[in-house]
Amino acid sequence: MNVIGAGFGRTGTLSLKTALERLGEGPCAHMVDMLGDDERCRHFTRAARGDRAGLTKAFDGYRATVDWPGCYFWRELAEQHPKAKIILTVRDPEEWYASAERTIWTIWNSPLPPGMKDFVEMCDATNWTGAFGGRFGDRDHAIDVYLRHNEAVRRTVPADRLLEFAIGQGWEPLCDFLNRPIPAEPFPRLNDSKTFNADMPEVVRQMEDAPDR
Repeated sequence: MNVIGAGFGRTGTLSLKTALERLGEGPCAHMVDMLGDDERCRHFTRAARGDRAGLTKAFDGYRATVDWPGCYFWRELAEQHPKAKIILTVRDPEEWYASAERTIWTIWNSPLPPGMKDFVEMCDATNWTGAFGGRFGDRDHAIDVYLRHNEAVRRTVPADRLLEFAIGQGWEPLCDFLNRPIPAEPFPRLNDSKTFNADMPEVVRQMEDAPDR
């Protein structure tokens, strides 16, 4: 593991995943990669419930990770991979909560097909119950969790190993941090709330036909 994304989902993590892969740090794990990967989801769920030995299997084949479920395990990953760089994606807390509430929280509270059982259990274990204690719907609580998480990363990770990164900053700080040349293309801007809400229902419909495993 070369790059560990410690930032919560809805902080520009899909854009960062795409940027890292463009820079040669791929494949990069992201929540979207877990859809349909039941075995990997089960490894993450067991890890979140205390069986940390499963983390190695869960990340097998990945050079980097961003978003959930990886950010839930940032401490363990930082310890397991002492040479890995750590990136904390950030955005305004109010904007972060509003974005998460109208996207991933809305989907979570919608009927989900049986074929997503392992994915749903993983999301609950690492995110909704694991990180937010089952209280994401409490806005003040969720924002407090977000802020405390970010502060813990800042306090724990040595400055020369950490990049605090807002997606709007573009290529320069990221490439400087990773010692890579700046690509001759725009920095990716992906998965805003409008795009998420347009695309996700189709993903769920596709999962309705997936067999239970």
